[in-house]
Amino acid sequence: MAALKWIWQYVRVYRNQVVLVGVMVLLGSILNVLFPLLMGVVVDEIITKGRTNLLIPILGLMIGTTFVRTLIVYAYRILCEYISQKSIYQLRGEMYRKLHDLDFGYFNQNKVGDIMTKMTGDIDTIRHFIAYVTYVLIDNFMLFTLAIVMLLRINWRLTLLLLCLVPIIGFLAGKMAREVRPSFMQIRESFSRLNSIVQENISGNRVVKAFAKEDYEIEKFTKHNQDFKERNIASARIWAKYLPPLDSLASLLNVFVILVGGIFVINDQMTLGNLIVFNSYLWMLNMPMRMAGWLINDVQRCIASSEKIKEFLETTPKVQNEATSIEKELQGSIEFQHVDFYFEDDKETLVLQDISFKASPGQTVAILGATGAGKSTLVNLICRFYDASRGQVLIDGKDVRTWDIKTLRSRIATVMQDIFLFSDTVEGNIAFGEPNSNFDQIRDSALRADAHHFITKMEEGYDTIVGERGVGLSGGQKQRISLARALLKNPAILILDDTTSAVDMETEFKIQNELKKISQNKTTFIIAHRISSVKDADLILVLDKGKIIERGKHEELLERKNYYYEIYQQQIGEGEVS
Repeated sequence: MAALKWIWQYVRVYRNQVVLVGVMVLLGSILNVLFPLLMGVVVDEIITKGRTNLLIPILGLMIGTTFVRTLIVYAYRILCEYISQKSIYQLRGEMYRKLHDLDFGYFNQNKVGDIMTKMTGDIDTIRHFIAYVTYVLIDNFMLFTLAIVMLLRINWRLTLLLLCLVPIIGFLAGKMAREVRPSFMQIRESFSRLNSIVQENISGNRVVKAFAKEDYEIEKFTKHNQDFKERNIASARIWAKYLPPLDSLASLLNVFVILVGGIFVINDQMTLGNLIVFNSYLWMLNMPMRMAGWLINDVQRCIASSEKIKEFLETTPKVQNEATSIEKELQGSIEFQHVDFYFEDDKETLVLQDISFKASPGQTVAILGATGAGKSTLVNLICRFYDASRGQVLIDGKDVRTWDIKTLRSRIATVMQDIFLFSDTVEGNIAFGEPNSNFDQIRDSALRADAHHFITKMEEGYDTIVGERGVGLSGGQKQRISLARALLKNPAILILDDTTSAVDMETEFKIQNELKKISQNKTTFIIAHRISSVKDADLILVLDKGKIIERGKHEELLERKNYYYEIYQQQIGEGEVS
């Protein structure tokens, strides 16, 4: 019931329409009651007593009743679909907004396939419940209630005998509901895993083909597909166990009425017309009984999906916007004070340990270190993609947690190691952060990122549609478009995470020269593996296992002849540094 109550918050906006649906369903049920009564009149008055003058009026009334009821049913079904689409539109929008509120930690722990299942399959299950199951539940309840009232009115003895079967049906239906709910939860989890496998293979299809692992991936998919099939079969077995008895009990009602009702007619305890009317009302009694199993299935599916979506919407981001003031400008002064960081699911492993340094506006800070040393994590703390586990990160002398997140990130531009381009034009990708920029500004950013020349060589230039995730572009081209996107923001803080790793030395040299021209009034962070990318930095930090093991300028670090010097010697041997 808690899940259904939760769904109601999205439906109650349309409570007037819901009331109207209830009224129309009631009218439709009343018209259902009227039709058997008219059949009884035909038998008792027209056929038995020979009052043929009533035939045309009664037939006309029966046709009119059927026509009106058809219109009413059509109207409330359309109205239910309208309510469901409006409600789901609101829910889907809320989920999408929540998706953007969640921080990196959530996406580290949850698969894309599972999130997509919530956004598609789970939402459609709730839509089906609102659009179909709700009015069927109301309709069946009305039919069952009105049927009992009318049957008691016709022959209360026969009705009470029939109702002896209702507790048995209720017991079976309740037992089925208890067994089928965990089954649907398992099906939903299995489908989520299957969805994740498909999503990963679509995104990573080039890797699969490059390693000729098609058979391996097909086998892995088959395994999860088999699990999904088996869980559905297990659920079907529950239906097979309970639906036949429920259907059989409902069907036995007809046999029971003909047998016992026939005896009542023979003994003049009931007229033939009343028996026909009674038997006609019987479908109103056994239809809800037959539908009970199917409705339980739909309700349990809805509850399972609702719980998953509700859990998603109630997820609290670890990074909270606790701004005490909203500044419009950011100078770019940054200070780390004894910062430690660990991921919430692994608190024993420190990704960063006792990180302390200062960077003034206009300075360039370079960060070197082996893979996994914590370089990207360090700069992620500046943008508040994560919050420090211990210690403080200060921006312009204030704890970064006191800054409004949107204001903070609007003044920081990041070129991430994992480059992402949208399925849009080249111009649209560059202007993503500043959509109101004119073409001259976009072209200027592309020139600084050394991207203009290859963009203009494309058939449609800046109007070229970039494939999904930048398909069709080389790694270096994607890096330069991503860099142009960052430069267009004209940020106070510029973070370049291994930005020139995929470009040649000549291109890197051009980009570095352009960055020097624009970085005088920016605090710039450069993560790189090439000494050539960092040797002109005002401060170089060398990280190892989350700790700063060396710091200083290029010349100072060379004199110490430690880790930085070793890298320098290796790259000289490779011809990367002159």
